[in-house]
Formats: sequence, C-alpha cells, structure tokens
Amino acid sequence: MSTASTDTKKKMKILVVEDDPTVRTLVKAVLEHRGNDVAVAETAGEGEDKALNTKFDMIILDLRLPDGNGYDVCAKIRDEGVTTPVLVLSAEHETDVKVKVLNVGADDYLTKPFNSDELMARLDAIARRSNNKDSEKELTCGSLTVDLISRKMIINENEVDLTNNEFNLLVYFVRNKGRIISQEELASNVWDIHFDTQTNYINVYISYLRKKMRDHTEFDYIETVRKKGFMFQCDEE
Repeated sequence: MSTASTDTKKKMKILVVEDDPTVRTLVKAVLEHRGNDVAVAETAGEGEDKALNTKFDMIILDLRLPDGNGYDVCAKIRDEGVTTPVLVLSAEHETDVKVKVLNVGADDYLTKPFNSDELMARLDAIARRSNNKDSEKELTCGSLTVDLISRKMIINENEVDLTNNEFNLLVYFVRNKGRIISQEELASNVWDIHFDTQTNYINVYISYLRKKMRDHTEFDYIETVRKKGFMFQCDEE
C-alpha cells in the first residue's frame, strides 16, 4: 500500500474497524499521514460500541470480523440513527455482495487489495457527497418534500423514512427533475461508483423508492424512459 501524497481538504475523525493487524496498521498510518484523527476497533462489538457512542466523520468497516460481520454492524448503527458515512472493505468482489453492503446503509465499497491513493479517493468522494450541502433545508416537487435535515421524504403530509441510498437517490432526482438521467449518471453521481450497466442495481433502488412513494400517492414521480434512463416529474402544485 503506497502512501498518497496529496492532502485531504478537511481533516477528519475516522474509525477503522478491521481485525487484520497488517491492514489496520497500514490504513491507520495512511490516514494519520494525511492529518486525520484515527481510532481503531478489532471486533464487530467494539466497532459498534464506538460508532454508537463517539461522533466520527467517517467509518471504515471491514466486512468479515471475528465476532460478526460488517453487514450487521452497519445495519445496527443505521437503525440507531447514526448517519456517519461508512466505507466497507472486503476481499469479496461479487456484485451481489456490493449491493447487499449498500443496501444496509453503507456509502461505498472498496475491494482488497487496494492502494492508499484509491482508499483516499473513495474517502474524499464520500466526504464530498456528504459535505456538498448548502443552506437549503428542504427540496420540494409538487406534493413531495425532501427534508435535508432529518433526511426524510414527506408526501401528502406523510413522513417517510428512507435508507441513506434511497435518500441520496431521491435528492439527485429532485435536483435534476424534468430531464432524462441515465443509469450511468445515477451510479456515478449518487454513489460515485461505475457499475456494470447490465446489473440490476439501479433498478432495485428505484423500485424501493417507488414503492415507498406509492404507499402515499398514486402519482408516479419516476418515469422510465425506454433505453435512455429515468425522468423525475412533479405532480401539480
């Protein structure tokens, strides 16, 4: 793992949950070299405890841990209301694993082995997405409101809880309403990942979002544009 030479734009407090001492030491060294404050945990239990009781700017979470797994840790802290961005590390390359990781609330996924430049690029991208918020408190689209503070969707006065990935997808849709958005654009701009367009990943999340909307309205906000992508439309004010 080579040492990245550029500096982070913002120094962060980062939790590294990793049982492999070699990987843990190297990741910690790279992060500290960039000026970050790093805490470590070697088990799922220790990582979960620290994530729930200490405020971090970022969590780096190994998928396989001696007393559990990253899936459960991520799902647990999300259930408890922790919105800290999570980057999952794993030696598994299968697409379904990546989808499952993102589905439980992780923000990105990095396969082992990786070098420090790739690690920092992923962390910078996650931080950029998390911090790229202006003074807006909400977005509106007809009867739909996106609360940017509570990270919830409100349709016809009904508050709807969303996963991190559903929320980020909805925000991108609303901010780009009225134009066709390709799957490639969604993958790149919502998750900063280039997925194989033959996978069903994007469609799965759009299906999740549509279902939650249809529980409260008959209007179809997300129009599928054949062979081109999707268009987000507002109902009448």
